[in-house]
Amino acid sequence: MTDAKTISELPFEQAMKQLEEIVARLEKGDISLEDSIAAYERGELLKKRCEDLLKQAEARIEKIRLGADGKPAGTSPLDVE
Repeated sequence: MTDAKTISELPFEQAMKQLEEIVARLEKGDISLEDSIAAYERGELLKKRCEDLLKQAEARIEKIRLGADGKPAGTSPLDVE
């Protein structure tokens, strides 16, 4: 059930939806211990995928501009040099 390759290819929306479904199943508590462990493991992989995609999106949206003194001077879009 924890196919990391498949998870690493999921777009954010699908990964988040699957994660929400796992959380709902675990909260209900009507699955076996073994299934709970497998669901938790998959949930951890999905959570990491979502975090990674969010970090990538943030990096693409803006980057920190440094002033001559090396301190942050503001932000600018990533595509602008």
